[in-house]
Amino acid sequence: MSKDQVIDIPEIGKVTINISNRAKRIGIRLRPDKGITLVIPHEATLEAAIDFLHSKQEWIHRNMEKIEEKALKQTIFDEQTDFKIRSLSLKIEKQKRQNVHMQLHGDYLMVHYPDDIPVTDPQVQDAIRYGIEEVYRMEAKSILPVRLNWLAKQYGFTYKQVFIKNLKSKWGSCSGQNNINLNLHLMRLPDVLIDYVLLHELCHTVEKNHGFNFWSLLDKVTDGKARLLDAEMKEYHTTIY
Repeated sequence: MSKDQVIDIPEIGKVTINISNRAKRIGIRLRPDKGITLVIPHEATLEAAIDFLHSKQEWIHRNMEKIEEKALKQTIFDEQTDFKIRSLSLKIEKQKRQNVHMQLHGDYLMVHYPDDIPVTDPQVQDAIRYGIEEVYRMEAKSILPVRLNWLAKQYGFTYKQVFIKNLKSKWGSCSGQNNINLNLHLMRLPDVLIDYVLLHELCHTVEKNHGFNFWSLLDKVTDGKARLLDAEMKEYHTTIY
């Protein structure tokens, strides 16, 4: 079976099968944007993985309900939506036109959409989200590298390069070569949580896993608030806003 193939499993539903070179054991991931993913190490069989999946059926259904409830919180943008893009506000208007048009105008991201389709149409919503994410990208490139550099100097960390990306499931990552990737959606977080993510990745330049030494170091640079801040991060999702 190829990687990331979707199959329909009785009593579970659609499941993405991911055969992983890195996985050490069979695992299950639940995400609002991807649903259920069954991660299978190369040495495990599909039959054993599906048996494991069925053994976790009650847990899956219980937690998927929670995830789906959270996904319903995703904003449907319309003319009445009060949405701030950190330094800008969003303004949506319909016009006699053929496509969705966006433009930065003063303190607004102006969105004009065709008057012959509803604002809830997926192509309109996708265009609005694309525009918002481009503003986040612009802000992130301006703000995050400067802040990361300041925090690194403040706490004695070193790293190689920093990249701003539209990551779908992570707020940030640190490579084995100490290059740091930061999610442009960090611009949606409160400043204290932005700093937490940046410090989290900086700690990975020293400690590559999430073991005791990593959390001790992160606790040191967050004044003993690492676990508290990590819990607060669970209120946010990279693709729900």
